[in-house]
Amino acid sequence: MRFRGFRQFKRNDRLVNVVLVMLIAGISLVYTSMSNLGIVSVFNNNNRQLPIYCVDTAEKKIAISFDAAWGSDYTENLLQILKRYNVKTTFFLVGFWVDNFPEMVKRIDAEGHEIGNHSSKHPKMSQLSKEQILEELNSTSQRIEKLTGKKVTLFRPPFGDYNNRLIETSRELGIQVIQWDVDSLDYKDYGADAIVKRVLSKVKNGSIVLFHNNATYTKDALPVILERLQQEGYQIVPISELIYKDNYYIDHTGMQKKL
Repeated sequence: MRFRGFRQFKRNDRLVNVVLVMLIAGISLVYTSMSNLGIVSVFNNNNRQLPIYCVDTAEKKIAISFDAAWGSDYTENLLQILKRYNVKTTFFLVGFWVDNFPEMVKRIDAEGHEIGNHSSKHPKMSQLSKEQILEELNSTSQRIEKLTGKKVTLFRPPFGDYNNRLIETSRELGIQVIQWDVDSLDYKDYGADAIVKRVLSKVKNGSIVLFHNNATYTKDALPVILERLQQEGYQIVPISELIYKDNYYIDHTGMQKKL
């Protein structure tokens, strides 16, 4: 009896293994099919949807970004520096900034920089309903598109604040949510040297660097950073040229990876 029971256990065990293999294969097939159709699936431990913080790439390629919400005193300086080093970046603009500085929006676009959405009123997006999120995204995208004639495809949430509702709503609009993995902390006004050291010590292949257009010392730190990065062989591109458009997933750290 013990022997028959053991054999029955082994048969059941083999059956369970076969079922598990079939289940895993089925999930893999569905996941691959969704990715091939351009549908983004994000898997992480707690089922939380994640934005893109950085990109997994063997290339020495990074993106630099500027958030613009409060003032434009130093934007001209930044654009001159970027032109001098022949670098194209991404500017995330708040709706009221677009309203206050429409000519600067046109200038940023005309000089080859990418423009992303940074909300309409700079709220904490996780506290908004879906209808409010749609209003924040659509109103600012429409203002930017009216001035540039180009569709907005990127969004950076104010304060880096997000939840599943924001991620899912943005993707429904064809807008990818972007964070950063290198924070310059330029808004803290620690000084140019502190910004330089922080950025250069943290940047790596696929990094997305966060600056602010109106931080006091960014214009002083930026030339040093750009020169050093270019000396080290980094190519600096707008975010849309760094991220993958299809056949990818986002891991639990927010790193975008190719399948």
